[in-house]
Amino acid sequence: MRRRLAPAALLLPFALLLTACGGDASAGTGTDGSGSVTLDVGDQKGGSEAILRAAGELEDLHYKIKWSTFTSGPPLLEAVNAKAVDIGGVGNTPPVFAAGAGSKITVVAAWHGTSRGDTILVPNDSPLTRPRQLKGRSVAVAQGSSAHYQLVASLKAAGLSLADVKVKYLQPADALAAFTSGKVDAWAVWDPYTSQILQGRQGRVLTTGDGITNGLTFQVAAPAALDDPKKAAAVKDYLARLRRATAWVHDHQEEWAKVWSKDTGLPYDVALASVKRTNSTRIAVAIDKPLVASEQRIADAFSALKLIPRKVDFADFVDRRFNGGLPPSTSPGKG
Repeated sequence: MRRRLAPAALLLPFALLLTACGGDASAGTGTDGSGSVTLDVGDQKGGSEAILRAAGELEDLHYKIKWSTFTSGPPLLEAVNAKAVDIGGVGNTPPVFAAGAGSKITVVAAWHGTSRGDTILVPNDSPLTRPRQLKGRSVAVAQGSSAHYQLVASLKAAGLSLADVKVKYLQPADALAAFTSGKVDAWAVWDPYTSQILQGRQGRVLTTGDGITNGLTFQVAAPAALDDPKKAAAVKDYLARLRRATAWVHDHQEEWAKVWSKDTGLPYDVALASVKRTNSTRIAVAIDKPLVASEQRIADAFSALKLIPRKVDFADFVDRRFNGGLPPSTSPGKG
């Protein structure tokens, strides 16, 4: 397999893989199950449905699942707010923006992993060697994404702010094209884009989110679905299956990478690198006070920047009923 891919070759599969930024939904597909309840689940290509199927967790369902595929977190949460979707998975920042917009959403489950796949990338020939040198430079990032907060936090750690850089709000497909054509100096992004650029030798890491961001991902539900006892029971079962499937990845990294590669069009080496760096580090954790406090810091940062329209009390947007005996949110990932 060629190690260097032309930018055009990268755009199609990765337009399907956005895990934290904007995009549209595609038509829903069904998963057969018994019973009269249908759970409408928002997903992303190569996301929850793929991992549940690979781990054998879509068997013997006592409800039906209707899948709707989104390219990202923000539009998925718009669908949750509109009651078009009962539940779906997003990164650590989209819920903050949704809450700030007054959306009706509830965080019901969390996973914690490392943030090494969350990076600020620069071209191989860039003169930049440390984050402080980003001052005055152009940086591509998806607005409202986990990378957006990573950029804010990384700049702050370097003694800078968003005002010190030229922020280019671009969705990943456009950001990828801008980055590989030299139209921006840096790109704040997440896996699998990080792995794509590194495996293709088209850039290098200036800094990562490790120790900067919280490494959290969430399942977010519509309050109306949680108020329906039958749907709430289906949500509880769905979350249990998703937690088992995520744990399955830890010991089946190569197997999952093959499935993910086939499902998304990712080159296998890129998929495996992303699995090893990011996906296999995630463990299910409780929604607890430290988690809420960590997300509150993200909300406060964006509120101070006036990038969300109102102050958010993140505790108002969580439901702890599905915590069970999960470890605390401060538990380290497996990576």
